[in-house]
Amino acid sequence: MAPHSARASVAERVEELLAAGGPLPIVTAGQPVLRRGGEPYEGQLSPALLARFVEALRVTMHAAPGVGLAAPQVGIPLRIAVVEDPAPVPEEVALVRGRVPQPFRVLVNPSYEPVGDARAAFFEGCLSVPGWQAVVARHAEVRLRGEDEHGRALDEVVGGWPARIVQHETDHLDGTLYLDRAELRSLSTNEAVAALWAQPAPEAAAEALGFTLP
Repeated sequence: MAPHSARASVAERVEELLAAGGPLPIVTAGQPVLRRGGEPYEGQLSPALLARFVEALRVTMHAAPGVGLAAPQVGIPLRIAVVEDPAPVPEEVALVRGRVPQPFRVLVNPSYEPVGDARAAFFEGCLSVPGWQAVVARHAEVRLRGEDEHGRALDEVVGGWPARIVQHETDHLDGTLYLDRAELRSLSTNEAVAALWAQPAPEAAAEALGFTLP
């Protein structure tokens, strides 16, 4: 368990964040908190404060908008993340990317491991690296373990786009940004992706920009 002083410190920082109301400020690349990872959640927040923090993460994720948000992205070094994906994309895109709607959920102390050797590569962005996207090859299927916000165990296999979200958000809790795993020759502004690389898969981008796909 964390020392009392550390527990109080994290709780106080969360209280200060929430005091302002509304969406929380999102920390961007270059801030050390994004590279330190998160401490295991061991009750540093009271149940009521945890519930308020989770709700603030949800509001912030929706406002951004994004499909996931990790606590370090708002400056809180705890292994907590939220995910939700209404998957508002054309059917062809959804089929190729395995993108299916995901209800709102909370991941506490999550970890993942690959299931099989298959990998999938698609453009990916991050709220902490605004304005840019790059192609990232990730495990096509992973086993997710952890807990929800009520302490109930999570142990399930996820695939497709939900697996990508789980990997992206859990990586944040390990101090890893998507750019660490990206094919940097694919790095593109959001405008370039919309204008040139809106296809369901990145084969055209790989050929034009000179990078390989798995």
